[in-house]
Amino acid sequence: MPIYEFYCEKCNTIYNFFSRSVNTETVPFCPDCKTRKLKRQMSVFTAISRDKGEADNNMPPIDEAKMEKAMAMLAGEADNMDEDDPRQAAMLMRKLSDTAGLELGSGMEEALGRMEAGEDPEKIEEEMGDLLEGEAPFVVNRKMTGKIRRLKPRVDEKLYDL
Repeated sequence: MPIYEFYCEKCNTIYNFFSRSVNTETVPFCPDCKTRKLKRQMSVFTAISRDKGEADNNMPPIDEAKMEKAMAMLAGEADNMDEDDPRQAAMLMRKLSDTAGLELGSGMEEALGRMEAGEDPEKIEEEMGDLLEGEAPFVVNRKMTGKIRRLKPRVDEKLYDL
């Protein structure tokens, strides 16, 4: 039973819609302004802080088309990945960021570099955990800095039927 996210540009709000089955075609009306011009959103990964349990909302703007392409690539390659090889995990993370058009933050760059050298991810997390939790994993790509930035959309917490 999936939950789909849709964005209303007019309301600058993200809404969650519940479907009893997989439904990739239906576009609902906006619950507030009733427009049908909602855009399906990719659900964004968030980093969870261990001590506060709050999502890290310090993410750069994301190009949904690039992110969808990156997620499709990631799903295909993750099936063939050796989970015990930190080099493969680092390579997959780099491919994801490149395909999505995101640049890695300095802490994430260092952590991936260490994984590429074969270091144990748990050791890296132990040594760098505070740094990685304190900074955004991605930074705004230099190519994206010329784009107009909107205010961060409001997220409506109510779950609507699709």
